[in-house]
Amino acid sequence: MPALVLLGAQWGDEGKGKATDLLGGSVDYVVRYQGGNNAGHTVVVGDQKYALHLLPSGILSPGCTPVIGNGVVVDPSVLFSELNGLNERGVDTSKLLISGNAHIITPYNVTVDKVTERFLGKRKIGTTGRGIGPTYADKINRVGIRVQDLYDESILTQKVEAALDGKNQLLTKVFNRRAIEVEQVVEELLTYAERLRPYVADTVLVLNQALEADKVVLFEGGQGTLLDIDHGTYPFVTSSNPTAGGACTGSGVGPTKISRVIGILKAYTTRVGAGPFPTELFDDDGDALRRIGGERGVTTGRDRRCGWFDAVIARYATRVNGLTDFFLTKLDVLTGWEEIPVCVAYEIDGRRVEELPYSQTDFHHAKPIYETLPGWSEDITKAKTFADLPKNAQAYVRALEEMSGAPISAIGVGPGRDETIEINSFI
Repeated sequence: MPALVLLGAQWGDEGKGKATDLLGGSVDYVVRYQGGNNAGHTVVVGDQKYALHLLPSGILSPGCTPVIGNGVVVDPSVLFSELNGLNERGVDTSKLLISGNAHIITPYNVTVDKVTERFLGKRKIGTTGRGIGPTYADKINRVGIRVQDLYDESILTQKVEAALDGKNQLLTKVFNRRAIEVEQVVEELLTYAERLRPYVADTVLVLNQALEADKVVLFEGGQGTLLDIDHGTYPFVTSSNPTAGGACTGSGVGPTKISRVIGILKAYTTRVGAGPFPTELFDDDGDALRRIGGERGVTTGRDRRCGWFDAVIARYATRVNGLTDFFLTKLDVLTGWEEIPVCVAYEIDGRRVEELPYSQTDFHHAKPIYETLPGWSEDITKAKTFADLPKNAQAYVRALEEMSGAPISAIGVGPGRDETIEINSFI
């Protein structure tokens, strides 16, 4: 049975939660493989709206086992807050599994994140201030705290001491902040140990055995391709690998077991935080996309920057992820425009460039080259098949498909769980 990867093909916020939830009833496991509570998914079920930040979207599907993989960084306080919120609304969260190798976001990671970003001033990256980057830095520096460390107080204390040796020097001598006490951090982290224990598992073994038993496993990426630490618009990126390769390292499932890679594309483009954005709009059209699309970050609460569809970054996402399919979301938001511009290439220093430039300098200077497609005015939220869409909407979808380099197999025509047109089955 297939192992599927589902990820963002732009700068995140493409509607991955809706796509994951759509597949949730057909899969046995849904796995978050990177990021932390800096990623947000909104899932609408009937008249209920759920905002998830750390938990896999599959937690809303009764027959599905949600998994937080080893590549995720976990803030226990956020985790339990989300679990409590879902339990209060009648959602069964008892099947959740958390990798013992996942790293813990400690209080000092959050402190370092906030003071460092504030110190950067106008050069700031635009992080969420939730300690994600510093936690991944600790992981790479081999002073990180893993979930399994909560069950050995001696090891936990040694690791916290090692991490704080340098950080307290930084906090006191550079940022003029108070030093953080080792004992206080250890005491707080230990309060989470017993509540976490029922969820902790060897998820690498669980997932590989599930695939060997012909179960369907869906890997859910946070953020998006252009925020990947290696393949995104560095340095305005996240601290992990949302691209398809990250699904393997972040879960312990080998690449030969991945059968399909699905990219989520918004019918226009948005971005949260700083960094280059060639098709960004600063006019009434940008305001309209933001208003109609409800473009505000689930996790950050920040307004998203909005622009027209960028086929250059869609082609790039197809290439670096090995995408087999696209799920096009929020097509309904474009209803009402007489004409819809689509970026097909960039102009850089007088040259036409059709592929994403590898140079950060070139990308900062990229100006969009547009082709204009006819719009539509008909309500599409009730469409159940591709043929139900207005002819111009059909043509828009087909044009994006041709420009992006992979088939569009599903289309979101509204925010609801059932407001989706499935052209080709993902499973």
